[in-house]
Amino acid sequence: MIGKSVLLGCLAAAAAPAAAQPAVDPSQLYGVRPSIEAIDISPDGSHVVYLQPGPGRSTRVFLADLNSDAEARSVAFSDGDPERLRWCNFVANDRLICKVTGMSTVEGRLLPFSRLISIDTSGLNITMLGQRASYYDARPRQFDGEILDWLSPTDGAVLMAREVIPEETPGGTRMVRTAQGLAVARIDVRTLRSTQVEPADRRASAYISDGRGHVRIMEAQDIRGSSEQLGTRTNYLYRARDSRNWHSLGSYDSATREGMIPVAVDSALDAAYVLKPLNGRRALYRVKLDGSMATELVYANEQVDVDNVVFANRGTRVVGVTFAEEGRQNVYFDPDYRTLTGSLSRAIPNLPMIGFTGTSADGNRLLVHAASASDAGRYYVYDRTARSLNEILTVRPQLENVAPASVRSVTYAAADGTRIPAYLTLPPGGTGRNLPAIVMPHGGPASRDVLGFDELAQYLAHLGYAVLQPNYRGSAGYGDRWLQQNGFRSWRISIGDINAGARWLASEGIADAGRIGIMGWSYGGYAALQAGVTEPSLYKAIVAIAPVTDPQQAKDDFLGYTNARNQSEYIGTGPHVAEGSPLRNVRSIAAPVLLFHGDRDLNVNVIHSRRMDEALRGAGKSSELILFPGLEHDLADSSARARMLARIGTFLAASLRR
Repeated sequence: MIGKSVLLGCLAAAAAPAAAQPAVDPSQLYGVRPSIEAIDISPDGSHVVYLQPGPGRSTRVFLADLNSDAEARSVAFSDGDPERLRWCNFVANDRLICKVTGMSTVEGRLLPFSRLISIDTSGLNITMLGQRASYYDARPRQFDGEILDWLSPTDGAVLMAREVIPEETPGGTRMVRTAQGLAVARIDVRTLRSTQVEPADRRASAYISDGRGHVRIMEAQDIRGSSEQLGTRTNYLYRARDSRNWHSLGSYDSATREGMIPVAVDSALDAAYVLKPLNGRRALYRVKLDGSMATELVYANEQVDVDNVVFANRGTRVVGVTFAEEGRQNVYFDPDYRTLTGSLSRAIPNLPMIGFTGTSADGNRLLVHAASASDAGRYYVYDRTARSLNEILTVRPQLENVAPASVRSVTYAAADGTRIPAYLTLPPGGTGRNLPAIVMPHGGPASRDVLGFDELAQYLAHLGYAVLQPNYRGSAGYGDRWLQQNGFRSWRISIGDINAGARWLASEGIADAGRIGIMGWSYGGYAALQAGVTEPSLYKAIVAIAPVTDPQQAKDDFLGYTNARNQSEYIGTGPHVAEGSPLRNVRSIAAPVLLFHGDRDLNVNVIHSRRMDEALRGAGKSSELILFPGLEHDLADSSARARMLARIGTFLAASLRR
């Protein structure tokens, strides 16, 4: 488990993976989930806890002693059917808090839920941290809430925002709970004794604390009249130090992308960090919470949006800002973190992407993740006092002896001359010329790809394909102009940028023009299908995983949910809804289509793939649909993913390899 400890100044470069190829089905190598899905270090820095996938969709929680050569031991287990472990963090040296999520069916509709549980590091004494369920609860409780502060590790206490559900009885007795909304409580995770910090407030959708146990900001999302439908505007209220009164801080409108978004409170400076527009991109500002509202610019980037701050010391300190240019970058305000990042990058040159994923309570021991564009990386523990770096875990150990594909940033011209940023992955050891190729647009659409390890791109490159991942217009992170209206309303621009990428691959001699396919997940699956509609001769194979296939259906899917109006307005009305529907234009598709979908997908209802497959077959087209019972949008099942990759491999070989 624990690797050799060395002085940082003497650390040798990480060894490059060997070129020898193992005699293992590559779908099994790349289909398995990462060996570390979440990790945390104990307050005293002596242990780590991490989630590791087991067979299929199961997950185990392991505890490892950093000061011992003993094997890590399992302390908890989830079979993933339907409950899934998402993370476990230390609340004290001997106590954990874990998040569990799942999907239930209520009155025929999928309903997500989450629970926070606490458990000893021995695996015993499990307790639930949310509101205790009652027979008289007026409605199902979807979410327990979230941890705002981890407080003192010696106390084993947290500050938690908790959803409070009122009670009701047919007889109308007054001996029921009437409070409802989001409350905040200080909870002792061992005894479950709680002290109310904030009463339940129906206005509140979230809170932000100062990292030291004091609630300073309340988030309140607008409700559309008496309809219980969510609005697009979120209002933020702040509380001055040592005051109980709420004052307006600002608001953000998701429809217009105007306003501010608070992300943290700095107790020492008595100020909030907020994201606000600056020259069409988000920048980080600091706003005083003393009543003056004095505002200063902290950091701005001329190319991309700033998207968050970086915390240290278990969330009690803001030490930097983060954004993505080609890859994810952190700029540190704290000089120690800035210096340490540079030292670690030089010490591990083959894994230059350095991130800090946790610290001990005193900040002496840090969890470090080091990776590269073609290597999912390793976890280390760095000891400031000893200046030692200890490798502890590998994210994808099954790929240690597999030659990685090369990844680089590129740009290409869209039809109107706009330069589109993208990532190009090429098979190892080849010339990179005249290859079969896959264009792989990301999901979202308001998301983006970043330079880093991508198992799907690496798998396809391992099979001999060039892979292009474009950040088409409609992608997030490049400012308001790049977002356009969004990838559905402005689908012609987004799909045009994607198709331009396929033509660029051929014009550069990277791809054989007669052997280009397209593949995507979620909105990326929509883009793959719609690209096949708009330019039928460009692609010889289409793979769509959990795709949106009809914008109108995507609106209908949310009927009965509180965000139905927002979803409908996001997609909009008008000719673009039908014209931008692969389902309604199947007769234009010429390439064979392969579809995958989980039947418990709340993000994109499985009806999209079922209707698309039926329509394609009805139009005499080649279509195959593979369903995964019980799986959600991300298909978090190693067996299912391996099966999917294997079928993709044979499908593409039949269509593109000649």
